[in-house]
Amino acid sequence: MVFNIEEIIVYIASNNYPTGYFPALVVFIASIIVLKIFKYAIIGRLKSIFSRTQTKYDDYAITLIDRIGWPFYIALSFYISMKFMQIPPFAEIYIDFILLVAFIYYAIIIAQIMIDYSAKKIAIKRKEDDSSVIYVLSRFLKGLLWGAGFIFLLSFAGYDVSTLLAGLGIGGIAIAFALQNVLGDIFASFSIHFDKPFKIGDFIIIGKDLGTVKKIGIKTTRIQSLWGQEIVIPNKDITLSRINNYKKMKKRRVQFGFGVVYDTTSKQLKKINKIIKGIFAKIPMADLDRVHFKEYGDFSLNFEVVFYVNTGDYNKYMDVQQEVNFAIKEQFEKEGIEFAYPTQTVLVEKGK
Repeated sequence: MVFNIEEIIVYIASNNYPTGYFPALVVFIASIIVLKIFKYAIIGRLKSIFSRTQTKYDDYAITLIDRIGWPFYIALSFYISMKFMQIPPFAEIYIDFILLVAFIYYAIIIAQIMIDYSAKKIAIKRKEDDSSVIYVLSRFLKGLLWGAGFIFLLSFAGYDVSTLLAGLGIGGIAIAFALQNVLGDIFASFSIHFDKPFKIGDFIIIGKDLGTVKKIGIKTTRIQSLWGQEIVIPNKDITLSRINNYKKMKKRRVQFGFGVVYDTTSKQLKKINKIIKGIFAKIPMADLDRVHFKEYGDFSLNFEVVFYVNTGDYNKYMDVQQEVNFAIKEQFEKEGIEFAYPTQTVLVEKGK
């Protein structure tokens, strides 16, 4: 599309002078007035009406329409007024191009608003403490919109965009190879966000690392270890590892054992089961699964206890375990039952 402004001006001046300008000017002014009434009177009235409704979608829709600015209205008025003038046929594409630029610009602006609104709604719905992935994705989509709009305008102007698209494709492949590690972490962050194996505040174990998740970033995830230091883990490594998430644990299974001395009587051994059951009956956060005289050990009679703690919190689990240990010790002292400890008995046979 070759732009020859001098030829267009000469053509318009010679074919519209002196009366041809008047209808176009009247139409231009009338269009501006009508659009001004639409923007300030009709849209303003609709805002007032929709503000009293319960749904928010009508408010959002009228807000989008209100974001269309005067450059678009002026371009539209100019486009309409040009239909009442004699212009060269080859110049019509320029008039259409001006309106198309204004239309694409505000279409992208409205699309960006919708993307931001959707990103915010998703972040609130998913209760994200760190929504960096969502907002990076929204920025990426907005960048694609501007790029697509620019390429569309070039195509409309008559330029061959196939070479440009091919160049962008080759350049994109080269960049992808050069940044494959970085891009791997970025795509892994998307996977973590949408799959949600953990979230900020969860206590997790990844390989040999364990701690509380502090930040889920685009390239790395940061966890605070129990020893105080911050551990930075690449997102790609996380997606390739097994993750233990203890924050999602609703019930914890606990198994422990103890031994009593071999001098314990059969009556005392049978009473141990009742003692253990009585202890757990008084602990509301714990449910006893089983208690058994398990085996004859090398220096003790061994019992095994399995119970469930109705919480995933480690500190509360330890509180319950401590309460159980104190209670067992107290009850055994009352019944005269002795805990075993490593001993060795040496039998000496006297010579005849």
